[in-house]
Amino acid sequence: MKTRMLLSVLSLAPSLLLASQLSVYQDKTLYSYTPDDTFIGLTKNVKAQCGRQRVAVQNSIDCPTDQRLCSLYQEAEKLNTHIRANTENSQILDKLVTLPQPDSIDAKSWIAAARSVAKEKAALLTEKEKLAYQNKVLKQRFARETRSTLPLVLEKPCKKALTLTLPYGYITFQPLYEANLPGNGEIEVTQKLTLRNRSGVDIKADKAHFYNTVASQPLYPVHFNPWIVSETKTYMPRKALMMNDAMVQSKAMVKGTPSAAPKANYLQSREYAVTDLVLPSTGEPKEVPVMTWKVPVNCGRESYPYRRHGVFEVCRFTPKFQIEQHRWKYFEKGKLANEKAVGEYDGNFYTLYTKLDQDIKIVRKPIVRHEKESGIFGSTVRKKDGFRLEITNKSNRVKKLRIIERIPVSTTEKINVKLLTVKGAKYTLKKEGKIIMPLILQPHEHKEIEVLFELSYDKDLKVSY
Repeated sequence: MKTRMLLSVLSLAPSLLLASQLSVYQDKTLYSYTPDDTFIGLTKNVKAQCGRQRVAVQNSIDCPTDQRLCSLYQEAEKLNTHIRANTENSQILDKLVTLPQPDSIDAKSWIAAARSVAKEKAALLTEKEKLAYQNKVLKQRFARETRSTLPLVLEKPCKKALTLTLPYGYITFQPLYEANLPGNGEIEVTQKLTLRNRSGVDIKADKAHFYNTVASQPLYPVHFNPWIVSETKTYMPRKALMMNDAMVQSKAMVKGTPSAAPKANYLQSREYAVTDLVLPSTGEPKEVPVMTWKVPVNCGRESYPYRRHGVFEVCRFTPKFQIEQHRWKYFEKGKLANEKAVGEYDGNFYTLYTKLDQDIKIVRKPIVRHEKESGIFGSTVRKKDGFRLEITNKSNRVKKLRIIERIPVSTTEKINVKLLTVKGAKYTLKKEGKIIMPLILQPHEHKEIEVLFELSYDKDLKVSY
Protein backbone atom coordinates (compact mmCIF):
# COMPACT_ATOMS: atom_id res chain seq x y z
CA MET A 1 0.00 0.00 0.00
CA LYS A 2 2.81 2.42 0.91
CA THR A 3 4.64 1.52 -2.30
CA ARG A 4 1.57 2.39 -4.39
CA MET A 5 1.19 5.73 -2.64
CA LEU A 6 4.87 6.55 -3.22
CA LEU A 7 4.60 5.70 -6.91
CA SER A 8 1.48 7.86 -7.29
CA VAL A 9 3.24 10.84 -5.67
CA LEU A 10 6.25 10.39 -7.94
CA SER A 11 4.02 10.24 -10.99
CA LEU A 12 2.39 13.55 -10.00
CA ALA A 13 5.69 15.28 -9.24
CA PRO A 14 6.29 16.69 -12.77
CA SER A 15 2.82 18.25 -12.81
CA LEU A 16 3.51 19.91 -9.48
CA LEU A 17 6.49 21.77 -10.90
CA LEU A 18 5.85 25.43 -11.65
CA ALA A 19 5.09 26.11 -15.29
CA SER A 20 7.21 28.92 -16.68
CA GLN A 21 5.19 31.94 -17.78
CA LEU A 22 5.87 35.04 -19.83
CA SER A 23 3.60 38.10 -19.84
CA VAL A 24 4.51 40.97 -22.17
CA TYR A 25 2.71 44.29 -21.70
CA GLN A 26 3.19 47.69 -23.30
CA ASP A 27 5.09 49.00 -20.28
CA LYS A 28 6.93 45.98 -18.86
CA THR A 29 7.51 42.24 -19.11
CA LEU A 30 7.06 39.61 -16.38
CA TYR A 31 8.92 36.30 -16.67
CA SER A 32 8.37 33.56 -14.05
CA TYR A 33 10.31 30.30 -13.94
CA THR A 34 12.12 27.90 -11.60
CA PRO A 35 15.84 28.70 -11.78
CA ASP A 36 18.56 26.04 -11.85
CA ASP A 37 21.21 28.46 -10.58
CA THR A 38 21.68 32.13 -9.73
CA PHE A 39 22.43 33.22 -13.32
CA ILE A 40 19.86 35.59 -14.87
CA GLY A 41 21.47 36.83 -18.08
CA LEU A 42 23.54 39.57 -19.65
CA THR A 43 21.13 42.32 -18.66
CA LYS A 44 20.51 45.26 -16.33
CA ASN A 45 17.69 47.26 -14.70
CA VAL A 46 15.92 43.99 -13.90
CA LYS A 47 13.95 43.41 -10.69
CA ALA A 48 13.77 39.91 -9.20
CA GLN A 49 11.31 38.34 -6.79
CA CYS A 50 11.70 34.88 -5.27
CA GLY A 51 8.25 33.67 -4.34
CA ARG A 52 6.77 36.78 -2.72
CA GLN A 53 10.07 38.20 -1.48
CA ARG A 54 12.13 40.77 -3.35
CA VAL A 55 15.70 39.51 -3.88
CA ALA A 56 18.83 41.47 -4.73
CA VAL A 57 20.77 41.06 -7.96
CA GLN A 58 24.39 41.91 -8.75
CA ASN A 59 26.94 41.76 -11.54
CA SER A 60 29.43 38.91 -11.65
CA ILE A 61 32.48 37.88 -13.66
CA ASP A 62 31.49 34.20 -13.50
CA CYS A 63 29.17 32.90 -16.18
CA PRO A 64 27.93 29.26 -16.38
CA THR A 65 29.36 27.48 -19.41
CA ASP A 66 26.07 25.73 -20.17
CA GLN A 67 24.29 29.06 -20.77
CA ARG A 68 24.06 30.24 -24.39
CA LEU A 69 24.66 33.89 -23.55
CA CYS A 70 27.77 32.99 -21.57
CA SER A 71 29.52 31.87 -24.74
CA LEU A 72 29.13 35.46 -25.96
CA TYR A 73 30.56 36.77 -22.70
CA GLN A 74 33.50 34.33 -22.85
CA GLU A 75 34.19 35.30 -26.45
CA ALA A 76 34.38 38.94 -25.35
CA GLU A 77 36.78 37.99 -22.53
CA LYS A 78 39.10 36.14 -24.90
CA LEU A 79 39.08 39.01 -27.35
CA ASN A 80 39.90 41.51 -24.59
CA THR A 81 42.82 39.29 -23.54
CA HIS A 82 44.18 39.28 -27.10
CA ILE A 83 43.80 43.06 -27.35
CA ARG A 84 45.68 43.58 -24.06
CA ALA A 85 48.44 41.16 -25.16
CA ASN A 86 48.81 42.97 -28.47
CA THR A 87 49.09 46.32 -26.70
CA GLU A 88 51.71 44.97 -24.25
CA ASN A 89 53.78 43.39 -27.03
CA SER A 90 53.77 46.64 -29.00
CA GLN A 91 54.88 48.63 -25.97
CA ILE A 92 57.70 46.15 -25.17
CA LEU A 93 58.90 46.24 -28.74
CA ASP A 94 58.98 50.04 -28.69
CA LYS A 95 61.08 49.95 -25.50
CA LEU A 96 63.57 47.50 -27.01
CA VAL A 97 64.12 49.80 -29.96
CA THR A 98 64.95 52.72 -27.64
CA LEU A 99 67.55 50.80 -25.59
CA PRO A 100 71.14 52.20 -25.66
CA GLN A 101 73.08 50.94 -28.69
CA PRO A 102 76.61 49.45 -28.42
CA ASP A 103 79.62 51.60 -29.42
CA SER A 104 80.74 49.19 -32.08
CA ILE A 105 78.03 48.17 -34.56
CA ASP A 106 78.05 44.99 -36.56
CA ALA A 107 76.34 46.12 -39.74
CA LYS A 108 75.00 42.71 -40.70
CA SER A 109 73.64 41.97 -37.25
CA TRP A 110 72.14 45.47 -37.03
CA ILE A 111 70.39 45.11 -40.36
CA ALA A 112 69.08 41.65 -39.44
CA ALA A 113 67.77 42.96 -36.10
CA ALA A 114 66.12 45.92 -37.79
CA ARG A 115 64.39 43.64 -40.26
CA SER A 116 63.21 41.38 -37.46
CA VAL A 117 61.85 44.33 -35.48
CA ALA A 118 60.08 45.78 -38.51
CA LYS A 119 58.54 42.43 -39.37
CA GLU A 120 57.30 41.91 -35.81
CA LYS A 121 55.91 45.44 -35.61
CA ALA A 122 54.05 45.02 -38.90
CA ALA A 123 52.58 41.75 -37.65
CA LEU A 124 51.45 43.42 -34.45
CA LEU A 125 49.82 46.29 -36.38
CA THR A 126 48.02 43.81 -38.65
CA GLU A 127 46.84 41.85 -35.64
CA LYS A 128 45.68 45.08 -33.96
CA GLU A 129 43.54 46.00 -36.98
CA LYS A 130 41.94 42.54 -37.04
CA LEU A 131 41.27 42.65 -33.31
CA ALA A 132 39.73 46.12 -33.63
CA TYR A 133 37.38 44.86 -36.35
CA GLN A 134 36.43 41.78 -34.30
CA ASN A 135 35.79 44.01 -31.29
CA LYS A 136 33.52 46.28 -33.37
CA VAL A 137 31.50 43.31 -34.64
CA LEU A 138 31.22 41.88 -31.12
CA LYS A 139 30.01 45.21 -29.71
CA GLN A 140 27.33 45.37 -32.42
CA ARG A 141 26.23 41.85 -31.47
CA PHE A 142 26.10 42.78 -27.79
CA ALA A 143 24.00 45.84 -28.63
CA ARG A 144 21.60 43.71 -30.70
CA GLU A 145 21.24 40.77 -28.31
CA THR A 146 21.87 41.97 -24.76
CA ARG A 147 21.55 44.90 -22.39
CA SER A 148 24.86 44.50 -20.59
CA THR A 149 28.35 43.10 -21.14
CA LEU A 150 28.45 41.63 -17.62
CA PRO A 151 26.44 38.69 -16.25
CA LEU A 152 23.64 39.50 -13.81
CA VAL A 153 23.08 36.97 -11.00
CA LEU A 154 21.03 36.58 -7.84
CA GLU A 155 22.86 37.33 -4.62
CA LYS A 156 21.57 34.05 -3.22
CA PRO A 157 19.88 30.99 -4.75
CA CYS A 158 16.10 30.92 -5.19
CA LYS A 159 14.34 27.61 -4.59
CA LYS A 160 10.88 28.98 -5.38
CA ALA A 161 9.36 30.60 -8.42
CA LEU A 162 11.58 33.43 -9.64
CA THR A 163 9.78 36.36 -11.26
CA LEU A 164 11.80 38.86 -13.30
CA THR A 165 10.42 42.29 -14.16
CA LEU A 166 12.00 43.57 -17.37
CA PRO A 167 11.64 47.20 -18.52
CA TYR A 168 9.67 48.28 -21.58
CA GLY A 169 11.33 47.50 -24.91
CA TYR A 170 13.38 44.52 -23.75
CA ILE A 171 10.86 42.09 -25.31
CA THR A 172 8.50 43.40 -27.98
CA PHE A 173 5.74 42.02 -30.20
CA GLN A 174 3.99 43.26 -33.31
CA PRO A 175 1.01 41.83 -35.23
CA LEU A 176 1.86 40.84 -38.81
CA TYR A 177 -0.68 40.32 -41.57
CA GLU A 178 -0.38 38.45 -44.85
CA ALA A 179 -3.02 38.48 -47.59
CA ASN A 180 -3.20 35.90 -50.37
CA LEU A 181 -5.48 36.01 -53.41
CA PRO A 182 -5.88 32.42 -54.65
CA GLY A 183 -8.15 33.61 -57.49
CA ASN A 184 -11.45 32.10 -56.31
CA GLY A 185 -13.19 35.28 -55.19
CA GLU A 186 -11.89 35.04 -51.64
CA ILE A 187 -9.02 36.60 -49.76
CA GLU A 188 -7.01 34.48 -47.33
CA VAL A 189 -5.73 36.44 -44.34
CA THR A 190 -2.99 34.98 -42.16
CA GLN A 191 -2.23 36.71 -38.90
CA LYS A 192 1.13 36.22 -37.22
CA LEU A 193 2.93 37.63 -34.25
CA THR A 194 6.46 39.00 -34.67
CA LEU A 195 8.42 38.58 -31.45
CA ARG A 196 11.80 40.11 -30.66
CA ASN A 197 13.94 39.54 -27.55
CA ARG A 198 16.79 41.95 -26.79
CA SER A 199 16.62 41.63 -23.03
CA GLY A 200 19.80 39.63 -22.46
CA VAL A 201 17.68 36.88 -20.88
CA ASP A 202 16.92 33.72 -22.85
CA ILE A 203 13.23 32.89 -22.55
CA LYS A 204 11.72 29.42 -22.30
CA ALA A 205 8.04 29.67 -21.39
CA ASP A 206 5.41 26.95 -21.18
CA LYS A 207 2.80 29.68 -21.52
CA ALA A 208 3.29 33.14 -22.96
CA HIS A 209 0.74 35.97 -23.15
CA PHE A 210 1.11 39.22 -25.08
CA TYR A 211 -1.15 42.13 -24.15
CA ASN A 212 -1.75 45.32 -26.09
CA THR A 213 -2.24 47.23 -22.86
CA VAL A 214 -0.20 48.39 -19.90
CA ALA A 215 0.30 46.42 -16.71
CA SER A 216 0.29 49.50 -14.47
CA GLN A 217 -2.68 51.81 -14.96
CA PRO A 218 -2.69 54.79 -12.58
CA LEU A 219 -6.19 55.51 -11.32
CA TYR A 220 -7.40 58.72 -9.70
CA PRO A 221 -10.71 58.32 -7.82
CA VAL A 222 -13.18 61.17 -8.38
CA HIS A 223 -15.36 62.33 -5.48
CA PHE A 224 -18.48 64.40 -5.88
CA ASN A 225 -18.14 68.14 -5.34
CA PRO A 226 -21.23 70.40 -5.44
CA TRP A 227 -21.41 73.01 -8.19
CA ILE A 228 -21.89 76.24 -6.25
CA VAL A 229 -23.54 79.34 -7.60
CA SER A 230 -23.18 82.54 -5.56
CA GLU A 231 -23.48 86.27 -5.89
CA THR A 232 -20.41 88.04 -7.17
CA LYS A 233 -19.86 90.97 -4.85
CA THR A 234 -16.58 92.30 -6.15
CA TYR A 235 -14.86 92.19 -9.49
CA MET A 236 -11.83 89.92 -9.58
CA PRO A 237 -9.47 89.89 -12.58
CA ARG A 238 -9.18 86.58 -14.42
CA LYS A 239 -5.54 86.07 -13.42
CA ALA A 240 -6.35 86.60 -9.73
CA LEU A 241 -9.37 84.31 -10.07
CA MET A 242 -7.19 81.52 -11.48
CA MET A 243 -4.68 81.97 -8.66
CA ASN A 244 -7.52 81.86 -6.12
CA ASP A 245 -8.85 78.60 -7.65
CA ALA A 246 -5.41 77.07 -7.47
CA MET A 247 -5.15 78.01 -3.78
CA VAL A 248 -8.57 76.49 -3.05
CA GLN A 249 -7.61 73.24 -4.81
CA SER A 250 -4.30 73.14 -2.96
CA LYS A 251 -6.08 73.56 0.40
CA ALA A 252 -8.58 70.87 -0.54
CA MET A 253 -5.75 68.44 -1.28
CA VAL A 254 -4.13 69.20 2.05
CA LYS A 255 -7.42 68.43 3.81
CA GLY A 256 -7.58 65.05 2.05
CA THR A 257 -10.22 65.87 -0.55
CA PRO A 258 -8.87 64.71 -3.97
CA SER A 259 -9.07 67.11 -6.88
CA ALA A 260 -10.72 66.25 -10.17
CA ALA A 261 -8.43 64.04 -12.29
CA PRO A 262 -8.22 63.64 -16.06
CA LYS A 263 -10.46 60.94 -17.48
CA ALA A 264 -8.64 57.67 -18.26
CA ASN A 265 -9.67 56.05 -21.53
CA TYR A 266 -9.60 52.28 -21.34
CA LEU A 267 -8.60 50.69 -24.67
CA GLN A 268 -9.83 47.22 -25.56
CA SER A 269 -7.15 44.70 -24.71
CA ARG A 270 -5.94 42.42 -27.50
CA GLU A 271 -4.37 39.30 -26.12
CA TYR A 272 -2.30 36.56 -27.74
CA ALA A 273 -1.37 33.24 -26.19
CA VAL A 274 1.58 31.06 -27.23
CA THR A 275 2.51 27.72 -25.70
CA ASP A 276 5.99 26.20 -25.43
CA LEU A 277 7.71 29.39 -26.50
CA VAL A 278 11.48 29.40 -26.94
CA LEU A 279 12.66 32.97 -27.48
CA PRO A 280 16.44 33.40 -27.12
CA SER A 281 17.85 36.88 -26.72
CA THR A 282 19.27 37.21 -30.23
CA GLY A 283 17.50 40.39 -31.32
CA GLU A 284 16.24 38.56 -34.41
CA PRO A 285 12.49 38.64 -35.18
CA LYS A 286 10.60 35.40 -34.66
CA GLU A 287 7.26 34.89 -36.39
CA VAL A 288 4.59 32.86 -34.60
CA PRO A 289 1.37 32.00 -36.49
CA VAL A 290 -1.86 33.06 -34.82
CA MET A 291 -4.75 32.18 -37.16
CA THR A 292 -5.93 32.10 -40.78
CA TRP A 293 -9.36 33.04 -42.10
CA LYS A 294 -11.07 33.56 -45.48
CA VAL A 295 -13.77 36.01 -46.59
CA PRO A 296 -15.26 37.12 -49.93
CA VAL A 297 -13.33 39.94 -51.60
CA ASN A 298 -13.91 42.49 -54.34
CA CYS A 299 -10.76 43.67 -56.13
CA GLY A 300 -10.21 46.31 -58.77
CA ARG A 301 -8.17 49.35 -59.79
CA GLU A 302 -8.55 52.90 -58.53
CA SER A 303 -6.79 56.17 -59.22
CA TYR A 304 -6.84 59.55 -57.51
CA PRO A 305 -5.20 61.84 -60.10
CA TYR A 306 -5.70 65.00 -58.02
CA ARG A 307 -3.22 63.53 -55.50
CA ARG A 308 -1.00 61.26 -57.58
CA HIS A 309 -0.95 59.84 -61.10
CA GLY A 310 -0.53 56.18 -60.15
CA VAL A 311 -3.21 53.50 -60.32
CA PHE A 312 -3.76 51.38 -57.21
CA GLU A 313 -4.84 47.78 -57.25
CA VAL A 314 -7.20 47.49 -54.28
CA CYS A 315 -9.19 44.77 -52.54
CA ARG A 316 -12.18 45.37 -50.26
CA PHE A 317 -13.58 42.91 -47.77
CA THR A 318 -15.31 42.66 -44.41
CA PRO A 319 -12.83 41.28 -41.85
CA LYS A 320 -13.81 38.39 -39.57
CA PHE A 321 -11.61 39.81 -36.85
CA GLN A 322 -10.36 43.29 -36.06
CA ILE A 323 -7.31 44.39 -38.04
CA GLU A 324 -4.84 45.81 -35.54
CA GLN A 325 -2.11 47.19 -37.78
CA HIS A 326 -2.15 48.19 -41.42
CA ARG A 327 1.12 47.01 -42.95
CA TRP A 328 0.72 43.84 -45.02
CA LYS A 329 2.59 41.28 -47.05
CA TYR A 330 0.58 40.61 -50.19
CA PHE A 331 0.64 37.35 -52.17
CA GLU A 332 -1.02 36.33 -55.44
CA LYS A 333 -1.62 32.58 -55.71
CA GLY A 334 1.02 32.02 -53.06
CA LYS A 335 3.71 34.17 -54.69
CA LEU A 336 4.90 37.35 -53.00
CA ALA A 337 3.68 40.42 -54.89
CA ASN A 338 4.38 43.24 -52.43
CA GLU A 339 6.03 43.32 -49.01
CA LYS A 340 4.73 46.81 -48.22
CA ALA A 341 1.01 46.76 -48.95
CA VAL A 342 -1.14 49.15 -46.90
CA GLY A 343 -4.69 48.86 -45.62
CA GLU A 344 -7.28 50.99 -43.84
CA TYR A 345 -10.83 50.80 -42.56
CA ASP A 346 -13.37 52.44 -44.87
CA GLY A 347 -16.79 52.40 -43.24
CA ASN A 348 -17.97 48.80 -42.90
CA PHE A 349 -15.25 47.57 -45.23
CA TYR A 350 -11.52 47.19 -45.08
CA THR A 351 -9.57 48.45 -48.10
CA LEU A 352 -6.23 46.86 -48.88
CA TYR A 353 -4.01 48.74 -51.34
CA THR A 354 -2.05 45.81 -52.73
CA LYS A 355 0.24 47.36 -55.37
CA LEU A 356 0.48 49.82 -58.27
CA ASP A 357 -0.50 49.00 -61.84
CA GLN A 358 2.48 50.14 -63.90
CA ASP A 359 0.68 49.57 -67.22
CA ILE A 360 -1.68 52.54 -66.93
CA LYS A 361 -0.40 56.09 -67.32
CA ILE A 362 -2.49 59.07 -66.19
CA VAL A 363 -1.62 62.74 -66.74
CA ARG A 364 -3.68 65.57 -65.25
CA LYS A 365 -3.56 69.02 -66.89
CA PRO A 366 -5.43 72.26 -66.15
CA ILE A 367 -7.80 73.47 -68.87
CA VAL A 368 -8.49 77.05 -67.77
CA ARG A 369 -5.83 79.12 -66.09
CA HIS A 370 -6.76 80.38 -62.65
CA GLU A 371 -6.03 83.98 -63.64
CA LYS A 372 -8.70 84.07 -66.34
CA GLU A 373 -12.30 84.99 -65.60
CA SER A 374 -15.28 84.33 -67.88
CA GLY A 375 -17.68 87.23 -67.71
CA ILE A 376 -18.87 89.55 -64.97
CA PHE A 377 -22.59 90.28 -64.57
CA GLY A 378 -23.22 93.19 -62.29
CA SER A 379 -21.31 92.57 -59.09
CA THR A 380 -20.94 88.76 -59.52
CA VAL A 381 -17.91 87.03 -60.92
CA ARG A 382 -18.44 83.75 -62.80
CA LYS A 383 -15.20 81.90 -63.18
CA LYS A 384 -14.82 78.69 -65.17
CA ASP A 385 -12.10 76.22 -64.37
CA GLY A 386 -11.36 72.56 -64.93
CA PHE A 387 -8.83 69.90 -65.85
CA ARG A 388 -8.11 67.26 -68.47
CA LEU A 389 -7.15 63.63 -67.74
CA GLU A 390 -5.08 61.78 -70.33
CA ILE A 391 -5.22 58.03 -69.70
CA THR A 392 -3.19 55.43 -71.60
CA ASN A 393 -3.26 51.65 -71.32
CA LYS A 394 0.26 50.57 -72.27
CA SER A 395 -0.45 46.84 -71.94
CA ASN A 396 -1.99 44.33 -74.35
CA ARG A 397 -4.77 43.46 -71.88
CA VAL A 398 -8.15 45.02 -71.13
CA LYS A 399 -8.03 47.18 -67.99
CA LYS A 400 -10.98 48.16 -65.80
CA LEU A 401 -10.60 50.95 -63.28
CA ARG A 402 -12.37 53.67 -61.30
CA ILE A 403 -11.11 57.22 -61.35
CA ILE A 404 -11.93 59.27 -58.28
CA GLU A 405 -11.68 63.01 -58.90
CA ARG A 406 -13.05 66.14 -57.29
CA ILE A 407 -14.27 69.69 -57.81
CA PRO A 408 -14.07 72.45 -55.17
CA VAL A 409 -16.63 72.56 -52.37
CA SER A 410 -17.76 75.82 -50.81
CA THR A 411 -18.08 76.25 -47.07
CA THR A 412 -19.89 79.59 -47.34
CA GLU A 413 -23.03 80.86 -49.08
CA LYS A 414 -20.98 83.69 -50.58
CA ILE A 415 -19.29 81.25 -52.96
CA ASN A 416 -21.20 78.84 -55.21
CA VAL A 417 -19.63 75.93 -57.13
CA LYS A 418 -21.38 74.09 -59.97
CA LEU A 419 -20.25 71.15 -62.07
CA LEU A 420 -20.73 72.08 -65.74
CA THR A 421 -19.66 69.08 -67.85
CA VAL A 422 -17.76 65.81 -67.77
CA LYS A 423 -16.72 64.77 -71.28
CA GLY A 424 -15.27 61.39 -72.18
CA ALA A 425 -16.65 59.24 -69.36
CA LYS A 426 -19.78 58.38 -67.41
CA TYR A 427 -19.74 59.76 -63.91
CA THR A 428 -21.47 59.98 -60.56
CA LEU A 429 -21.28 63.14 -58.46
CA LYS A 430 -21.17 62.38 -54.73
CA LYS A 431 -21.09 64.56 -51.65
CA GLU A 432 -18.22 66.96 -51.04
CA GLY A 433 -17.51 67.27 -54.77
CA LYS A 434 -16.42 63.65 -55.23
CA ILE A 435 -16.64 62.41 -58.83
CA ILE A 436 -16.49 58.66 -59.59
CA MET A 437 -15.79 57.67 -63.21
CA PRO A 438 -15.69 53.96 -64.21
CA LEU A 439 -13.52 53.20 -67.26
CA ILE A 440 -12.74 50.22 -69.49
CA LEU A 441 -9.52 50.56 -71.47
CA GLN A 442 -8.81 48.32 -74.41
CA PRO A 443 -5.23 47.21 -75.09
CA HIS A 444 -3.05 50.25 -75.94
CA GLU A 445 -6.10 52.54 -75.84
CA HIS A 446 -5.77 56.25 -75.06
CA LYS A 447 -8.66 58.24 -73.56
CA GLU A 448 -9.18 61.85 -72.54
CA ILE A 449 -11.62 63.16 -69.95
CA GLU A 450 -12.50 66.82 -69.48
CA VAL A 451 -14.09 68.18 -66.32
CA LEU A 452 -15.40 71.75 -66.18
CA PHE A 453 -16.88 73.58 -63.18
CA GLU A 454 -17.90 77.13 -62.40
CA LEU A 455 -17.40 79.35 -59.36
CA SER A 456 -19.64 82.38 -58.73
CA TYR A 457 -18.95 84.94 -56.03
CA ASP A 458 -19.00 88.66 -55.31
CA LYS A 459 -16.31 90.54 -57.18
CA ASP A 460 -14.99 92.03 -53.95
CA LEU A 461 -14.18 88.58 -52.54
CA LYS A 462 -10.79 86.94 -52.84
CA VAL A 463 -11.18 83.23 -53.55
CA SER A 464 -8.55 80.52 -53.28
CA TYR A 465 -8.81 76.75 -53.90
